[in-house]
Amino acid sequence: MPVSSSAAGATTGATAGTTTGAATTGTAAAGATAGTAAPPTPAAGVLLVVGFVLLSLNTRVAFGQIGPLAPVAHFGSAAVTVLGLLPPLCMGLFAPLAPLVRRRLGEERGLLWASVVLVVGAALRMFGMPGLYAGTVVVSLATAVVNVLVPVFVRTRFSHRHVGTMMGVYALSMGVGSAIVAALVAPVAQASGGSWQLAVGIAVVPAVLAAAGIAPQARVHRPRTAPPAAAATAPRPHVARTGLAWSLTAFFGIQTLAFYTALAWLPSVLIASGTGRTAAGTCQAVLILGVAAGGFLAPVLAAPRDDQRPHILGTVLICAAGFTGLMLAPSGLPALWAAVLGVGLGAGQALPGVLYARRGTDHDHVAALSTMAQTCGYLLAATGPALAAGLHAATGSWTVPLGAVIAALLLGAALSARAGHDPR
Repeated sequence: MPVSSSAAGATTGATAGTTTGAATTGTAAAGATAGTAAPPTPAAGVLLVVGFVLLSLNTRVAFGQIGPLAPVAHFGSAAVTVLGLLPPLCMGLFAPLAPLVRRRLGEERGLLWASVVLVVGAALRMFGMPGLYAGTVVVSLATAVVNVLVPVFVRTRFSHRHVGTMMGVYALSMGVGSAIVAALVAPVAQASGGSWQLAVGIAVVPAVLAAAGIAPQARVHRPRTAPPAAAATAPRPHVARTGLAWSLTAFFGIQTLAFYTALAWLPSVLIASGTGRTAAGTCQAVLILGVAAGGFLAPVLAAPRDDQRPHILGTVLICAAGFTGLMLAPSGLPALWAAVLGVGLGAGQALPGVLYARRGTDHDHVAALSTMAQTCGYLLAATGPALAAGLHAATGSWTVPLGAVIAALLLGAALSARAGHDPR
C-alpha cells in the first residue's frame, strides 16, 4: 500500500467494513528518512487505529451531557445557556494554541497531552457548579487542540487514499461516543438519587481510555524534514491573506453555526409546533444519529476526488432541506426532518477535515488552515443559538430564525467554492 507522501512510515490498508491502518515506528521513520521505509508490524497498525478510534470517541462526550441532564439536575436556563455557549466559544479562542503545541511536541505527543488535559477537565466537572463551568473550559481547551491536530495526524500517519475513511471514522466515532454518554447520564443521575455529579463523571471513563489509547503513538519518532530550498526564495503568504483560508473559514463557520443552533433549539421548535416532549426528545436522538452517519459518509465520498465542490453544495442543500422542513411542516414528519438535518450537519462538521488535508500544501499549511477556520468558525458558531433565541423572542415564531439559518447556509455555499478545489 502506498503511504502518504508526508508520512514518516508506511501504512496498511483499510477495508470498507474494517478500517485498519499502520503506525510508523521509530525504525520505520528512520528508514523512511533514508529512503528505505521498513514495513510496519500488524500490531503497530492495530495500535494506531484503536488509539485513533478511542481518541475520536471521546472528543465530544462532555459537550453532549448537559441537554439530557438539565431536567433531571434542575439546571436553570442561565446555566444551560452558559454551558452551551462555552464549548464553541472556548474552542475558537483556544484553537491558536494548537500550532504552538504541534511545534513543541509534534502531533502524537500533542494529542496525548491534550487527552491528559481532557481527563483533568472531565474530572473537574464533578466538583459542583464552579467545577462544572471550569471543567467545561478545560475540556474545551483540550478539544480545540485535538480538533486542529487530527487532520494533520491523519494526513501524516495514513496513506493518501485513506484520509477520507479515517476522517469519516473520526466523525462517526465522535457522534457515537457523544450519543452513548448522552443516553446514560439521565438514568445514572436518577439511579444515584439525583446526583448529577456522578452522571457527569461518566465522561472520565472515555477520557482515560482515549489517553491510554493514544499513548503508544507518543513514542513514535518522526524526524522533521527540512523545508524545500524553493521555500526560502518564495515564502508562502500568511494564511489569513489567502482566499482559500477565508473560503474554508466561511464553510466551517456557517456549518458550525447551523449545527449548534439546531442542537440547542430543535426540541423547542418541535414542541412549539405541537410535537410532544417525548417525541421531540426522540427527534433529538435521531438528529445525533444522523450527524454520525453524515459525518462518516461525507469524508469517504469526498476525499478520493480532486474537486469537492459538489460535496460542499450537496451538504448545504441537505441542511437547507432539513431546516426548510422544520420551518414549513415541523409537525408533519419531524423525525424525517431531524434525520435529514442530522446527515447534512454531520457532513458539514466532517468535510472540513478533508478540505484542510486536500488543500494544504504541507503539514504546516494544513495546521494553519485548520487553526484559522476553527478559530473564526467556532467564534461565529457561538453566536448562533443566541441569535436564534433573539429572533424568536422578537417575532414570537421560529420561522424567521430558521429562515435566517437557511439564508446563511446558501450564502456559505457561494463563499465556499474556493475551498472545494485547487485552481488549475
